[in-house]
Amino acid sequence: MKNKDIILFILALGTAFFIVSCKSAPAAVTSPAPSPAPDSGSVSSSVPPPAPVPAPVSPSASPDGPDQAALNSLALAKARAESARQKTVDFESSSYLPDEWETAEAGYVSAGEQAQDTLAGVKQAEAGYTAAADSFEDIFSKTIPLYAQKREDEVIAARNGAISAGIEGLYAEYLRAADSVALDAADKYEAGDYYAAKAAADLGFDRYRVLKIGIDAYNVRQEILDRKFADNDPDNFDQADETLIAAFDRFEAGNIEEALEGAGEAQLLYNQVLKAGWTSYAAERAAAAGKERQNALDVKADIAVRNEFEPADKLYTQAAASLKAEKYEESAGLYSQSESRFIASAQTAVEKRRIAAEAIRAAEEKMVESEETARDAELILEGGV
Repeated sequence: MKNKDIILFILALGTAFFIVSCKSAPAAVTSPAPSPAPDSGSVSSSVPPPAPVPAPVSPSASPDGPDQAALNSLALAKARAESARQKTVDFESSSYLPDEWETAEAGYVSAGEQAQDTLAGVKQAEAGYTAAADSFEDIFSKTIPLYAQKREDEVIAARNGAISAGIEGLYAEYLRAADSVALDAADKYEAGDYYAAKAAADLGFDRYRVLKIGIDAYNVRQEILDRKFADNDPDNFDQADETLIAAFDRFEAGNIEEALEGAGEAQLLYNQVLKAGWTSYAAERAAAAGKERQNALDVKADIAVRNEFEPADKLYTQAAASLKAEKYEESAGLYSQSESRFIASAQTAVEKRRIAAEAIRAAEEKMVESEETARDAELILEGGV
């Protein structure tokens, strides 16, 4: 029985291989050989072998599948399309030629969606990538002069801003250094080295921005000193000085990004000091104007010289509104104007009162004189003289 069990196991194993082979690839089905009848305790040594297992067929071995040459050609077309597309992205082509760019992008996406498990699909994808690459390259050739002109305008505007702020009078050598970078960008563009030209233009633009912001910050500093506002916020003033000096040091060292950040921070600090100064000054002017307004009211200027008092009072009201809106410089100016007008109206009212008082006194004196004259006349008529 032991030998019989072995034979049955082998037959069962052969049947399993047969079933698997039938699932993996179609083949003619043959009936398995009948099992030999066992005798009394022994079996024949000539056991039929299991059915042969057909080799599985690989999908890539299909006659319609792409060969390596076709796949290589597709890869080259895709790489070209990707490179051409990236150029249009880097130089903002979609903002200059949006319709053309969207059409090329749609073709690029469609090519990527083609099935690539057949030779026909690979060829179609390759054609799509080639057409997209042609479109992107054409768009780029139209875009690059537009991009270059726009960037040139931006760089020139940044340079003019730095000059208007006063860079030439203070740090002309810094302006020359930025000019050198900008000119290098122009040379690289003329040579067709567009990426290098772009990098140089960006650097030149940022250098001019550092100079503009730095000089703006310096000008705020000068206003603070001229108006003697530094004492209103000495800590921020000192910190602003240190930050501005460090920013120009970084500019000289070529750390333009850090210099830009430092110049902006210094400008912010100086503006805080200036605001604190104007806030304090506006409060002082408000108090002074309020005092003179009360003086004008005390001498009845609002009644005696209404035409002068009312314009002053209107300015005073406007100044209060500006102060509430945190327009401190404007508020201080309005308070100063109202203050001087209140003083003038009060003086006019006092002068009018003096003139009126003198007129009354003169009238009273004439009245006394008239009474004396009348009395003398009566005496004469009565013969008393």
